Amino acid sequence: MDDGGGARATAGANGSAVGIRLIVDVANVVGSRPDGWWRDRAGAATRLLAALPPLVGREVRGPDGAALRIAELVAVIEGAAKAASRPEGITVVAAPADGDGSIVEIAGDEASDHPTLVVTADRGLRARLADGVLVAGPGWLNELLGR
Repeated sequence: MDDGGGARATAGANGSAVGIRLIVDVANVVGSRPDGWWRDRAGAATRLLAALPPLVGREVRGPDGAALRIAELVAVIEGAAKAASRPEGITVVAAPADGDGSIVEIAGDEASDHPTLVVTADRGLRARLADGVLVAGPGWLNELLGR
């Protein structure tokens, strides 16, 4: 899986799918589709969050085609989207300030046993992520969700 900087996920033992921690920049993904989200940010975030739990445990193709298994899913919300309903099965983090800072902090947390893949198109955020953090654009996630 290429993050633009050459990082790739590698197959697990016996060629099995690599377990990853997926971090979703909710504001960025919601903003990637011109469906009126700006009129109801909390509602748009609620709809995206509700679609995410079925991805946990699922094997998917990464942006580069590598087999991945979503072992953990963290969604970061900010601003008006903090009023969104939070489904069970995923971790939802309400950013105390800007979502980007929270995503950088979570992605840098080494408590996870899995490589991290951040979903965002935000170039500034991508530049702030540590080496080894993988990145995919919102289109990749939207395709997984059938949106």
